[in-house]
Amino acid sequence: MAKAKIIVCFSIKGGVGKTFIAANLAAALTRGKYKKVLLIDFDSYVVGDMARMLDAAPTKSVIDLIDLFKASKQPTNIQDFLLHVASGVDFLAGILRPQQAPNLDPAYIKDVFNLFREEYDYIIVDLGSGFSDLNISILNEANLILLVANPDVLSISQTKGLLETLQLLLFPVNMVKIILNRAESLSSISLNEIQVALHSEIIAQIPSEGKVVMEAVNRGIPVNIVSPRSKVSRAIEKFAETLTSKLDIFIEHKDIITAQVKGQPVQKLDKFWEKASHGEAEGREGGQKDDDITSLKKRIHQRLIEELNLKKLELKIFSEQAKKELRERGEMLVSNILGEESGTFVSSVEARRELIKEILDEALGLGPLEELLADPAITDIMVNNMNEIYIERNGKIELTEKHFTSDGHVRTTIERIIAPIGRRIDESVPMVDARLPDGSRVNAIIPPLSLTGPTITIRKFRKERYSTEELISIGTLDNSMSEFLKACVVSRKNIIVSGGTGSGKTTILNILSAFVPENERIITIEDAAELKLEQGHWVRLESRPPNIEGKGAVIIRDLFRNTLRMRPDRIIIGECRGLESLDMLQAMNTGHDGSMTTIHANSTHDVLSRLDSMILMSGVELPVRAIREMIASAVDVIVHTARLSDGSRKILQVTEIAGMQDEMHIGLKDIFSFVQKGIDKDGKVIGEFKPTGYIPSFYDDIRVRGIDLPESIFKP
Repeated sequence: MAKAKIIVCFSIKGGVGKTFIAANLAAALTRGKYKKVLLIDFDSYVVGDMARMLDAAPTKSVIDLIDLFKASKQPTNIQDFLLHVASGVDFLAGILRPQQAPNLDPAYIKDVFNLFREEYDYIIVDLGSGFSDLNISILNEANLILLVANPDVLSISQTKGLLETLQLLLFPVNMVKIILNRAESLSSISLNEIQVALHSEIIAQIPSEGKVVMEAVNRGIPVNIVSPRSKVSRAIEKFAETLTSKLDIFIEHKDIITAQVKGQPVQKLDKFWEKASHGEAEGREGGQKDDDITSLKKRIHQRLIEELNLKKLELKIFSEQAKKELRERGEMLVSNILGEESGTFVSSVEARRELIKEILDEALGLGPLEELLADPAITDIMVNNMNEIYIERNGKIELTEKHFTSDGHVRTTIERIIAPIGRRIDESVPMVDARLPDGSRVNAIIPPLSLTGPTITIRKFRKERYSTEELISIGTLDNSMSEFLKACVVSRKNIIVSGGTGSGKTTILNILSAFVPENERIITIEDAAELKLEQGHWVRLESRPPNIEGKGAVIIRDLFRNTLRMRPDRIIIGECRGLESLDMLQAMNTGHDGSMTTIHANSTHDVLSRLDSMILMSGVELPVRAIREMIASAVDVIVHTARLSDGSRKILQVTEIAGMQDEMHIGLKDIFSFVQKGIDKDGKVIGEFKPTGYIPSFYDDIRVRGIDLPESIFKP
C-alpha cells in the first residue's frame, strides 16, 4: 500500500492563488506535524513560478526521470533530482523550460509518483489548468483534489464547470474539495451563495491579506515563517491540521493490472474487482456468501435505484435521448456513491468507466449481456443458467467469462426485455418470445420447465441489412446464383427458402425481398419482426400471443387471411410452421404470385414432406396426391441453406419444382449447387458453386418479361 497521500491543487483560472496555497500548505504540513513532504510543480503553462516562490534554482526535473524510464533505467539516488528548500520541503520541478512541456509523457506519470510514495507522508502537486492527457493522468494518482477558487462570479462559475468536468471523468465528488482563497475580500460573494453554486465541500477559507502574502512571495519564504500570527498563516496551519487529523478525507486507490481484451492491451480492474464482476453473490449454488466487494456493489445498486427513483420510472416509455441522459446522470451518481461507500478510487479512467458501466448495466440495462449485444461479431447469445453464458461468434460456439449474480438477476433481465412489449413471465406463463429494440429475437424459459434455472436465448440481427455483394464476398452464394434469384423475384416466381436453425434463411429472404420492384405493395407477416426491407410501400404485420387470460391471440394464419383483403402485390411470410401453409399455397395458386416464405427443413426433398405434414396436421382432410399437386402448382423454386462445419453459411441448392413426375411424386431439378471438396488445415470448408446444366422450365418466361438473364450462367 502506498504511503504518501497525494494532494493535487487545481484550478481552471490563473491568478486565484493556487501556487501560493500549494507551496504554503506543503510548508505547514512539514512544520506542524514534522511530516516529510514533497512538492512537485506540474504547472507547465507558467514555468518557474513555484521555484521563484521557494527561492529555488532547480537543475533537474521530472523530464530527467522520464528519460531514465524510457531507457528502462531507475535513478540510483532520487535525492539527486530534488531540492531541499528553506521551509523543510523537498521540491521537484516538472520542467525547466517551456519547450520541454511536450516531453512530459503521461505514460510515465505513475512511475514518477511510485518513486516517492514510500519516501514521503504527503506529495503536494501544483497542477496546470485544463484537461490535457498529462493533467488527467496526474489527477488519476490523487488521493485528494483541491480546487482553488476566489469568491467572485467568474471564478465560481469556472470552478463549477471544473467540477462538472471532473464528474464526467468519473471522479467521485467526495474526492474533490474547494479552497476559497481571499475569502474576506470586500466585493466577495457570500458563502451561502457559493455553497449553492458548488456542490462540493468548502474545506478551507483563506482570508485576504495582500501585504503579508506579497512579502512572503517576494522573499521566497513561506508565510508561516514571515508572519506566523497573520490570519493567512493561521488559516493555512488550521487546514494542514485538518489534513493530518482527518484521514477519511483521502480516497484510497485500487491497484490495476494490464490485461488483453479483444487482442488489445487495456487497463483492467485488479482481481478483487474482477471477482466481483463475475458475480460472487448470494444465491449461487453451494451456498457461497457475498464477499465484501459484491456487498459493496449491492449497496451501490440499491442507492442508485433510490437516487434515480428507478422503481417508479417506466424506462420503457423513455425516449432514447432521455435514456442517454439518465445513464449519464447514473454514471456520476455511481462514481460518487462508490467513493462514499468504499473510500476507494480506481486510478484509470478506463477502469472506472468499466466498473461503473457494469453497475449501470445491471441497474438500467441487461447486465452482463450488454457488452455481448454491442459486439457485432456475435450472432447468438445463450444463457444456460446464471453461471453459463455461451455465444456464437463467426459460426463457432464458445463459453464466455461473464456471469449473472443470481437466478433473480436473470429473471430481472428477462422482465426488463419483455416489459416494453407488454408480456409477462411467471410460473403460469413460464416461457415467452420477445424482441429487443434492435430487432434481435429473444426466447426465455424459467423453472419449473427449465431445470437449470432461468434461460435466455437471443438471436441477434445486424443493424444494417446484408447486401448481395457482401454475401458473395463471404461465399454465401456466387454471382450466377444472385443473377438467377433476382430474375426469379422480378418475374414473380413463388419461392421457399429452406434450411436448419441458424442456417441464414432470414438473411436470404431479406436479400430476395430487396429485389422486389419499388412500385409494388409488399406485406410481410412474421411471428417476430426480423425482415428489413428498403422499399417504401411496405406494410409489416406481426402475430400476437394470448394475454394473461389466454385470450386475444392473433396467429400467422389470421394475419394471412386478412392480408388477402389488403390488396397485396407481394406476400412474404417470415416462416411457415403450421396452419398457414395451406392458405399460402392456395394464395400462390390463385393469383398472388411472387410470394416468398421460409421453412425449417434439412433438404429440398424434406421441404415437400414438411409441407405435407403441416397441411395434414391442420385438420384438412385432403388426399396426399391433392396436396402434392397443389405444392407442385404453387411453388416454383426452393433455395436451400445450411451452416457448414466451419460455421460458414451457404446456399447449398437452388432447385426448381418441375411439376408432378407421376401420380405421387413431385419432380425436383437442381439448377445450382455447392460442391464441397474437403476441409483445409484450419478447418475451413473447401468447395465451389456450380451450375448443374439444367435450364429451368420458366426460363423463356423470364426472357419474355424483358429480364436480361444469359443462358450461359446455367452451363457447367
